[in-house]
Amino acid sequence: MTLATPPSDDAVHTGVLVLADGTVFRGRGIGATGDSVGEVCFNTSMTGYQEILTDPSYAGQIITFTFPHIGNTGANTEDIETITPAARGLILRADITDPSNWRATRHLDDWLKSYGLVGLAGVDTRRLTRRIRDLGAPNGVVAHAPDGKFDIEALVAKAKGWPGLEGMDLAKDVSCRQTYDWTEAGWTIGGGYATQDNPQYHVVAIDYGAKRNILRCLAASGCKVTVVPSTATVEDVMRHQPDGVFLSNGPGDPAATGEYAVPTIKGLLDTGVPMFRHLPRPPDAVAGAGRQDHQDAAGPPRRQPSGQGPRLGPGGDHQPEPRLRRGAGNPAGRRRSHPCQPVRRHQRGHPPERQAGLLGAVPPGSLARPAG
Repeated sequence: MTLATPPSDDAVHTGVLVLADGTVFRGRGIGATGDSVGEVCFNTSMTGYQEILTDPSYAGQIITFTFPHIGNTGANTEDIETITPAARGLILRADITDPSNWRATRHLDDWLKSYGLVGLAGVDTRRLTRRIRDLGAPNGVVAHAPDGKFDIEALVAKAKGWPGLEGMDLAKDVSCRQTYDWTEAGWTIGGGYATQDNPQYHVVAIDYGAKRNILRCLAASGCKVTVVPSTATVEDVMRHQPDGVFLSNGPGDPAATGEYAVPTIKGLLDTGVPMFRHLPRPPDAVAGAGRQDHQDAAGPPRRQPSGQGPRLGPGGDHQPEPRLRRGAGNPAGRRRSHPCQPVRRHQRGHPPERQAGLLGAVPPGSLARPAG
């Protein structure tokens, strides 16, 4: 067992994060009391913590926030991506910041308690993030007990016993249960969310874990949006006579959705109806959907390398970058960054032909500065 946070005599640790390898991070419990098991990942966003915690793509995961000021905008009823938070818990460096925002309706800690989300503050999130980056996303248990009493051995056993996200079909858990129409569009100050009442196109969205904001963007673009469950068949989709079909992103292992999703996607490709997806991440459902015949439409599996949580792409909330240190290889246990991942901040000082940007991938080693 490894103590990542040394105990002190003058502090009572009311929360712990216990990893499957026995590593223990101690701190202060926040949110609901109890414990929750999941895959520990990290997120580098400076804003949008409420959207992140309710993003269906984070189902089954405990999110480590690398930005310290979590809670400064409070919580409200508008900044959510689904009604019930999908994440299993959260890890913070500092205590929850008191809200200082005109849109806040409640404190984040109160919001966490209302949804039964267990959290931990006072953790060395830099150390935890480096551990995730180098060794991959571990299974872990986050626990909160006001009396500071924890059965560490039992928590380690619980983390070890959790099967992990590989092979786990979470799309069915976060998908809608029945078809519905979506009309809510973009948000404006003073006006709130608009309503799309004069659509020009009809898009059917297959919900493998769709965020509300994606649906809002479709509505704001002039689309009538009909959302169908992840298990919808070709007939279920085509009976709406759509102008296009949208495949949402989602959580879990894409291969686990193949039994019901792959036949639907292949059948829709055969109809000729235009199809598109949430980029740059392919949806859960497309794993193996004709990897030879339908590569462009289906794409690669979406399981995240390095445990970095959902990647939302250019302008999104999370942009992990590959290690650029000279000679950095791929030691055992480290999963490489996605080959299509944009490289941004480390491009400065390099000639244009070596700057990948959004135009393509450049091997990390080629971006290392020359010696001297």
